Amino acid sequence: QTSLVAAVTSTWLSLQSSDQLLSLTQRTLATREDSLRLTKLRFDNGATSALDLRQAESLTAAAQASLAQQQRQRALDLNALTLLVGQPIPGNLLVPDQPTASPAQSSNSAQLWLSDVPAGLPSDLLERRADIRQAEQQLIAANANIGAARAAFFPRISLTASAGTASNELSGLFKDGSWGFTLAPQALLPIFDAGRNQASLDSARVGREIAVAQYEKAIQTAFREVSDALAGQATLGEQLRAQQVQATAEAERFRLAELRYRNGVASFLDVLDAQRSLFATEQALLQTRLTQQQNQVALYKALGGGFDRR
Repeated sequence: QTSLVAAVTSTWLSLQSSDQLLSLTQRTLATREDSLRLTKLRFDNGATSALDLRQAESLTAAAQASLAQQQRQRALDLNALTLLVGQPIPGNLLVPDQPTASPAQSSNSAQLWLSDVPAGLPSDLLERRADIRQAEQQLIAANANIGAARAAFFPRISLTASAGTASNELSGLFKDGSWGFTLAPQALLPIFDAGRNQASLDSARVGREIAVAQYEKAIQTAFREVSDALAGQATLGEQLRAQQVQATAEAERFRLAELRYRNGVASFLDVLDAQRSLFATEQALLQTRLTQQQNQVALYKALGGGFDRR
C-alpha cells in the first residue's frame, strides 16, 4: 500500500509539473512569435538584418518543437496516472497551478500538502517497511527470536535533526561509505535459541544464515534510503532557492533587453540571448521543484509510510 501511495503521488506530481512546463512553453512561444512578427516587420522595412530574422525564426521553431514535446510528456504522465488509479482522473485534479504565472512567482501548491520533516524521528518507524517485515518473517520461519534479532541488527537512533536534516547518528552509520553499525559476536547467540535442536542440521544452519543476511541487508537498505532522501531534502531546498533568485533576475534581464531594443539602444541578439536564458532557467526551476517534491515522496516511502507511528 505504501508503495502504491508513493507511486500515485509521484506520478501526480509529474503530471502537475508537465502542466506547468506546458504552460511555460506556451507563454514562451507566444513571446517568440511576437518577437518574430516585430523582426519581420523591421526586416521588411530595412531596419534589421536577415540574420536577426533567421534567428527569430529559429527560436520560434525551437519553442514549437518544445511545445510538442511537452504535450506528449503530459499525455504520457496522464496515462500513467490513470493506469495507477484504475479510473479516469477527475478534471479538478488536472488544473495546472497558476498557469499564467512565471515559475519564480507562482506558488507551489503541491508543497502545501507535503508536510515538513519533523526533528527527532525515531528509527523504529522503519519497522513498518514491507521489506523489513518480510525479512523478519523469514527469521521467524527459521525459528529466530525476533526481539533478539532487532537488538542485534537494528540501530535505535533519531533519524532527523533540526529542519528535517539527517541526524549525526544517522550520518555516522555510513562513514567512509560503509555500514558503521557493529555488534559483538555474542549478540548473535540468543537469536536462534529456539532452534537449538536443529543446530546439527546443515540445511537449517544455512537457512538461518541466509535469513540473517537478508534481514541485515533490508535494514541497511532502509537506513541508506532514508539518509539519501534527507540529504536531498537539505540540498534541493538550497538549490531551489538559488534558482528562484536566478529566474527572477533573468526575467528582469529579458524585460530590460526588450525595452532597450525597442528604444534602439540594444541589439536584437541581446533580446534573443535573454529570452533563451530565461526559458532555460525557468525550465530548470520547474524540474528542481519536481525533484524536491518527489524526493519527499521517496522519504515517505523510505520511512514506511510517513512521519507518524501507526
